[in-house]
Amino acid sequence: MYYNKVEICGVNTSKLKVLSDAEKRELLLRTRAGDEEARNELISGNLRLVLSIIQRFTGRRENMDDLFQVGCIGLVKAVDNFNIEMDVKFSTYAVPMIIGEIRRYLRDNNAIRISRSMRDLAYRSLQAREELIALNEREPTAQEIATRLGEKKEAVMNAMEAIVEPISLYEPVYNDNGDALYLMDQLADSSGGDETWLENIVLKEALSRLSERERKIINLRFFRNKTQMEIADEIGISQAQVSRLEKATLEKIRKQL
Repeated sequence: MYYNKVEICGVNTSKLKVLSDAEKRELLLRTRAGDEEARNELISGNLRLVLSIIQRFTGRRENMDDLFQVGCIGLVKAVDNFNIEMDVKFSTYAVPMIIGEIRRYLRDNNAIRISRSMRDLAYRSLQAREELIALNEREPTAQEIATRLGEKKEAVMNAMEAIVEPISLYEPVYNDNGDALYLMDQLADSSGGDETWLENIVLKEALSRLSERERKIINLRFFRNKTQMEIADEIGISQAQVSRLEKATLEKIRKQL
């Protein structure tokens, strides 16, 4: 357990319940129907998720009891705002909500105070960045962001750097059943585009829902750089069939994303 500490905020973490996906689904449905007991059970059943997330902040000399409580606020918000019609796991939705709540707490309690004007410019810059990515399908330069905002490049860069907290490239940002996802895994490059770590989690989930043959075709085509003809020879079907299956599988993935 975390720092060999079994109890945090009066909660015995060694006895925390772990819910299955089916149990979460049932509790979410009951919660939406106004069942307060189901809501409480859903929150209790996801406290391990909060516990795993706050471990990434162990090097900040913060009170872990406080961070756990703040993380629980993010969890409650996730429970109350999750759309059960979304084709995505609850944990996929809850993780950024919990992290966001903790980051807001750390920002507001930071000993190094950032002026409101600089903070506002930083958040406007982040918004402009997302808009430019959606428009151009690539990572924008600092100059492009500054031009869009009508600000100086240096001011934009200083503002964005002011809200960034230095962390290790090997710091885990998500951990699901022992399969850790590290910050280093989320760095964008010019060949892969700008995908956020959350999008990677959703993509992984989408791939897991494909049939064995669909996964094999996608793996051979895009991860092992095989041609459709080479895949056809390996699987034992025609190149035309590979082409049809590839297009149908990509469309299936796009719909889930």
